[in-house]
Formats: sequence, C-alpha cells, structure tokens
Amino acid sequence: MVRHRTLRRLLPGFALSSLGDGMAVVAVSWFALQLAPEADRGIWVAAAAAAYTLPGAVGALVLGRVLGHRSPTQLAGWDAIVRACALGAIPIAYALGALNTWLYVVLLAASSVLHSWGQAGVYTLLARVLPQQDHLAGNAVLSTIGSFCTVVGPMIAAPLIVWGGAATVIAADAATFAVLAATFLFFIPAKSLPPLPQESDDTSRSSGLTVIRRDTALLGLLVLSFGFFFFFGPVYVALPLHVSEEMRGSAALLAAFYTSFGIGALIGGMLTGYLSRWRLWPTTTGIVIAFGAAMLPIGFDVPNIVALASFAAAGVLWPPYSSLATTLFQRSTPPALLPQVLAANSSVRVLSVPLGTALGGPLVAGFGGGATLRFAAIGILLLGLVSAVGLAYRASAARRT
Repeated sequence: MVRHRTLRRLLPGFALSSLGDGMAVVAVSWFALQLAPEADRGIWVAAAAAAYTLPGAVGALVLGRVLGHRSPTQLAGWDAIVRACALGAIPIAYALGALNTWLYVVLLAASSVLHSWGQAGVYTLLARVLPQQDHLAGNAVLSTIGSFCTVVGPMIAAPLIVWGGAATVIAADAATFAVLAATFLFFIPAKSLPPLPQESDDTSRSSGLTVIRRDTALLGLLVLSFGFFFFFGPVYVALPLHVSEEMRGSAALLAAFYTSFGIGALIGGMLTGYLSRWRLWPTTTGIVIAFGAAMLPIGFDVPNIVALASFAAAGVLWPPYSSLATTLFQRSTPPALLPQVLAANSSVRVLSVPLGTALGGPLVAGFGGGATLRFAAIGILLLGLVSAVGLAYRASAARRT
C-alpha cells in the first residue's frame, strides 16, 4: 500500500476520515442527549445513532441505477462531499441557534445516504490498482486503520467534548471528510485508474443484489456475513448488563472488555495480510467457527481474566473475517459490477447489526445478559459449522463433476 503511488495518496485522507468516524461514535449520541427533551432522550439517542448508519443501506439499494456505473473515485469522493456538507451543517445550525432534534437527525441521515457506495468505491479502487494476490493485504491495511481509529477516536473525542462541546467534534468529523473529498478530487483522478473491460450498459447497471443472487457462492457468502453480524448484534445489549448485574463489575470492567477487543482487532488486522497464501473460503468459514468458540466462555461464570482473554481472542478474528469476505467478493465479481456488489454487501452489514441489537433487547429482558451472550456465541458457532458442511459438499460435488 505504501509503495503504490495511487494508494499512498489515499492513506492519509482515509486514516483521517476513519479517525473522524471514531470520534463521532461518542459525539453523535452525546449531542443527541444535549438537544433532546429530558423525557425523550432515549428515543432521540437511538434515532441519532440509526440515522448515522441505516440510510446508507437504503442508498445502496435504491441508487444502483444512478451510481452503479460510476468510477470508484467518484463514488468515494461524492460520499465524502455529502458527509462533509451534511455534518458541517450541524455545528453551523447550532451556532445560529437553528438546530433542534429533528433537524439534527435529518442532517445525520443525509450524511450517510451514500456511505455504502463510498466504502464500495474505496475497496473497488483497491481492487482495480493492486494485483489480485495483494487484495487481502490491502484490505487488511484499511481494516487495521479502522480498528485503530475505533480505539483512539473516542479517547480524542472525550476531551474535545469537555473543551468545546459535541458540536466541535462533529465539526472536526466534517473537516476530516472534506480532506478525504479533496484527496479523491485532486490527488486520485478517475483518469489515473486502469480502464475496465467493456461491458454492456445493462450489465454495468445491474443491481448488486441481483448479481449476488445469480452466483450461489456469492449468495452463500452474503448470507454468512449477514448471520455473522446479526448474531453479534445482541452482544452490544447483553455485555453491559452481564458485566454490571451478573459479574458485579464496574464501568471500568466494561471499558476493559471493549479495550481488549480493540487491542485484539489491531493485532488481527496486522496479521491478516499474512493469510494471503491460505485458501480463502475454508479460512473464512474457520474464522466464523473460531469466533463463536472464543465468545462462548464470556456468557458463563468464569474469572474476569478468562472472559477478557476470550473477548480479546474474538477481537483478533474480527478484522480477518471482514478483509477475507471483501477479498472473496473482489475476486469473484466482474470488475464492472464490483461497486454494486460491494455496496450491497455493505448495506447488508449495516442492516444486520442493528437487527441483531434490536433482538438483544427482548432476549436480555427474558433470559438475562449471560444467556444472551451464550445465544450469540452458539448462533455464530452453528452458522460456521453449517457453512463448513456446505463448503465440503460443494468441494465434493466439484470433484465428482
């Protein structure tokens, strides 16, 4: 990545915008608390969090005919421009005294409409300029940057909120995307990319979900990804309650869980590039099985150090799965259709985690935090085992053919 002339120009802007998103994790919810009426704070915090992510899934599904044939630099650049403008409007409206909760949520939603396409543009760009054997290493670099910024971003956001308020952090987030937009507009022009093979107009405008549905391998990978992130969703609800009520722990222990996962993710991201010589399909399935097994002890009455080590081990496996799945999509999709397919894959991930989180609420209320964590771990483990059986069956059928 560092040696490649085009990608070397991308990395600073990508890292800065990832840091802005890491800071926004804290600022978006905190600003919603500040703006919302006291009686309705919970509703507005949930609405703000959803508005910052979910419209990206809708944009991926409904804007395919408009954006599917655009170059990856246009997709990523337009997403960065929209995010910079919409997020930048929030502190401006706040300074003018015109910001209320409704306008805040609308601007957050507007900022995320093109985000699935922006992510697809970045990974399509990587697939276009790197040889196939380097796709996994390139994906791992981007994943490692994202994991690092997820850990560091909230640590930077907290003192900024104390010093200048949540609006200051959102303004900084907008500025990071302005830098990313300038990167794509001025330093990585579309004409610098290698030309695509000729495709028919109808093919280039096909829906990403349509393309995936026609390919059983890609459809299986999409289902695996949906299930993996869906079953992880309840962890966001169950872990805090399990720590506070069943482990009798403090906020410091909960923070230790998230820190251990983040440290594990950094290690996993740095190790991912070395998996390029492994067979990608069996490795991806094995990671899902190992992730479920690593999560399983957390839901039981085990010593804190064992639970923390288990969560850290799950963190090590998190970036390799994302990078390997993206690499499989990159290698299995015609270049002209890659933006649509990656946008569809991104939209599925955006939808699956909130759906799983929503399921976590009634599960925790009915069975408790520990049981919900066990449910999530067993669900992921069984999903991986079913995928492994399907993979073995496909391999056997291919040998017979």
